[in-house]
Amino acid sequence: MEINKKYIMDSMVTLLTTPSPTGDTEAAIDFVDEKFKGLGIETRRTVKNALIATIPGEDDSKHRLLSAHVDTLGAMVKEIKANGRLKVTQIGGYAWNSIEGEYCTISTDENGEFTGTILLSQASTHVHGGKVGDQKRTGDNIEIRIDEKVKNKKDVEDLGIQVGDFVYLDTRTDVTESGFVKSRHLDDKACVACLLGMAEHLVTNKIKPKYTTHFYISNYEEVGHGSSAAIPEKTFEFLAVDMAAPGDGQTSTEYAVTICAKDSSGPYDLEMKRRLAKLAKDNELDYVIDIYPFYGSDASAALRAGWEVKHGLIGPGVDASHSYERLHEDSIEATVKLGILYITN
Repeated sequence: MEINKKYIMDSMVTLLTTPSPTGDTEAAIDFVDEKFKGLGIETRRTVKNALIATIPGEDDSKHRLLSAHVDTLGAMVKEIKANGRLKVTQIGGYAWNSIEGEYCTISTDENGEFTGTILLSQASTHVHGGKVGDQKRTGDNIEIRIDEKVKNKKDVEDLGIQVGDFVYLDTRTDVTESGFVKSRHLDDKACVACLLGMAEHLVTNKIKPKYTTHFYISNYEEVGHGSSAAIPEKTFEFLAVDMAAPGDGQTSTEYAVTICAKDSSGPYDLEMKRRLAKLAKDNELDYVIDIYPFYGSDASAALRAGWEVKHGLIGPGVDASHSYERLHEDSIEATVKLGILYITN
């Protein structure tokens, strides 16, 4: 099976460099919508502005759904300090030290965007000595230094910056000649690109899915209620496509597709797990099976919301999840191929 890796990688890079923290995902949703429409695939928006693209199948009596989320980690202005610095509140779950030193952009409602840097409030070693390394990083001592001439709170307010403005983290996206993608927010934009790659393969090769298939691009997954609503009523199987997490004690790698057996929400459907593993094995795909203790997915959200579906989870290995992440194109290829095999069998 040959897939269009250039289409997938180009889509991924564009998406990675399109800011979309949870709650501010319009631009990214618009981009994915246009990609599906460019393939001639019908799309619609949900009330929460998630995106559903649908390819009719040989059998329309029941439907399958594959989901990936376009929303990412980020921050929001919590307080304008007297000295002109900004306190922020987190969007999504991450360690404060993982964003220290990162460039960022503050997006205002009316006055455009302003750049800045995320720093410890006592960042200078020459001023604070050993305290710089000893301090625990928290929401109380991490702040944004704005790249404007501001000396006090009023100066910042005069720029149009206010509490509630979104803060975008610089993704520093880089694709290496050795096939690695280094970037923030590979969770889960890499998998949105995987869904686009699956759809492109079906359309280009005039392949009809076994069952009518929906591609659900959710936009609130990082805060726990991504694909929890608006699932098409005939859906009987739900396959979440989300990052796998390599690390100590894990089987996941950056070079294979992972099939998840269990996460913090409990076991995934056993029959689906076995079927996915058999498809991968029979077609000689690099795959592993893994368990994640600190993890939830769109499929988890759907089950918690009461949807009666069989649920599974696959995805490419993403190193250093919720930090400065990395994956290899081999895991993308394996994930797309397994998804296509699932859709067509």
